[in-house]
Amino acid sequence: MLERLFQLQARGTTPSTEITAGVTTFMTMAYILAVNPNILATTGMSRDAVFFATCVGAALVTIAMGLYVNYPVALAPGMGLNAYFAVVASPNGGIPWEVALGAVFLSGVIFVILTVTQIRQLLVVAVPNSLKKAITVGIGLFITIIGLKLSHLTIVSLHLGPSFDQIAETRGFGNLLHFEWDITMGALTQPDTLLALIGLTITAGLMALKLRGSLLIGIVATTLIGIPLGVTNLGDFTFAWPAFDDLAVGSMDVWGAIEMGIIAVILTFTFVELFDTFGTLVGTANKAGLLDEKGNSPQLGKAMMVDAGGVSLGAFLGTSAITAYVESAAGISEGGRTGLTAVITGILFLFALVLAPFFRIIPDAATAPALIIVGVLMISVVRDIDFNDFTEALPAFLTLSLMPFTYNIANGIAAGIVFYTFLKVFTGKARDVHWLMYAITVLIVWRYATLGAGH
Repeated sequence: MLERLFQLQARGTTPSTEITAGVTTFMTMAYILAVNPNILATTGMSRDAVFFATCVGAALVTIAMGLYVNYPVALAPGMGLNAYFAVVASPNGGIPWEVALGAVFLSGVIFVILTVTQIRQLLVVAVPNSLKKAITVGIGLFITIIGLKLSHLTIVSLHLGPSFDQIAETRGFGNLLHFEWDITMGALTQPDTLLALIGLTITAGLMALKLRGSLLIGIVATTLIGIPLGVTNLGDFTFAWPAFDDLAVGSMDVWGAIEMGIIAVILTFTFVELFDTFGTLVGTANKAGLLDEKGNSPQLGKAMMVDAGGVSLGAFLGTSAITAYVESAAGISEGGRTGLTAVITGILFLFALVLAPFFRIIPDAATAPALIIVGVLMISVVRDIDFNDFTEALPAFLTLSLMPFTYNIANGIAAGIVFYTFLKVFTGKARDVHWLMYAITVLIVWRYATLGAGH
């Protein structure tokens, strides 16, 4: 049955490998179960309600990705989008969280329309292979920065120009796109940083030995080592069923979002989600070897449909936009090649409702090394980019560098598309550019010019 559903042999994998990959993917993205409720609670939403929506939403959409698309990609409420949601729905943001959920739901409806009309699928054909490779590299660097931050091997301090209240009043991401950051080396004398370094050493050694399950073994081993170091908090291990008396299921106010005319908010969710998920799906599918030599796959259309439906489902359940997770690359690096990996990850999200204590004790320092190593594995495709052709090199470079340096996947893809189109036209190679690239370039320029107005 598993063979019929997931074509394991055809993709060169086994059930045990897929299970290991699914568990690894869950381990590396389980932080969202703690982070998302904390972020959305600033809007007045119940932490327990958001925890429920995060678990159930991530589980249902990820399982759908596995069964319907047969992709080893997991989905959950997206980081960045949940922060933006918290800003616009903050007490000073002027938008009730129910209305903000309505805006998320509407952005999901827009995605469904774009997917059904094949516009999203056209992106796969329109975007050149050099940018697709750069997206994979950029996501690898993005994941690495996440790992370095979680491990405190690097300390990133963000300095926003305006106050939080001022940010809440801006249109779209507004000033959130304009910040300064300081990066410094973490103190190795700190227990969590030391534990992350130990974990990185162990996991790297296992990877060098080409031991199957290296990332998962590394996470478990690091968690155990963290007990005597005082980083793994066994005090959190209590079987306490969260109080789900105040669930936000069905609380979204779609009509309120329409009446308030928050088009900018809806379009911001739509724009960022569009490029975020495109980049993640292409990058992870490429890493899993599911794209052909031109970087295309007939299954990407189905994957985009699941992703689009997940956005609206998440809003209905009571959380911000559910999106494909770059941490899926951790499971793929463990050998995950089919939807069975996603199904296992989705089941674990359901189990998290009752087994939260087990996952709560895993410290960030234990999952961070896996993310850092995944970055190493994903950056290898940089050799396939033609850096001898400047019209290919610069757009690819901007794509892969702006993703981590602006902490935003969409920014990198947007810059790459605009400069690819410009350089090809400027050098007399306009016919090499797909017509959709011209349309997207105009939309990107319009969006960023509009966001910059008045700031």
